[in-house]
Amino acid sequence: MDKIRHQTSETFRLSALLALSGGFQDAYTYNVRDGVFSNAQTGNVVLMSQNLMMGQWGKALHYLFPVVTFALGVLVAEGIRYRYQKTKKIHWRQIVVALETAILLLAGFIPKSFNMAATMLVSFACAMQVQTFRKVHGYGYASTMCIGNLRSGTESLALYIREKKPGALKKAIHYYGIIFVFALGAGLGGIVSVSVGLPAIWVSSVLLAVAFLMMNREKM
Repeated sequence: MDKIRHQTSETFRLSALLALSGGFQDAYTYNVRDGVFSNAQTGNVVLMSQNLMMGQWGKALHYLFPVVTFALGVLVAEGIRYRYQKTKKIHWRQIVVALETAILLLAGFIPKSFNMAATMLVSFACAMQVQTFRKVHGYGYASTMCIGNLRSGTESLALYIREKKPGALKKAIHYYGIIFVFALGAGLGGIVSVSVGLPAIWVSSVLLAVAFLMMNREKM
């Protein structure tokens, strides 16, 4: 049973669905929540530091809060794993996905006057996702960002070019596939967010609900 659950969380199909949602979330907060990234924390740190150096304390905090809540999201995901990893009725990863779905649903109701609170919630949810789902077919990856996937995919491609190992090419394709789906999610997220506005994040909630059902069905 545990083996089946573990394999389900690592399938490319599920990983692609999570990456699609991850890209959508980043585009959403950037486009309709004051230009702050929900999961690209490197960008937030750069902008935070820049504003600090310029003495713009308010703007610096604008980028600091999502970084802090991202870290809290990792802590909570680890707490859920530690407490529920031996639970038989439901897998701990499903608990994380259900919580993330609810958080993003809530974020869509928050008005523009509380954009920072909404962005912090989305960052928190992103962190839980990236901490919980870290492998696709046994390869370490991230479903809410690209830099690590790009490095690993290109490293595998270089190994294939050098040694012609089919496994290396397959690994590279997996990484580039995840990047492509993430970019697709980001593009769709930008279009839908601009058109629909604040409730657009509910698209991610639907995607995550599908992921939950996929895990539940394959578990059974």
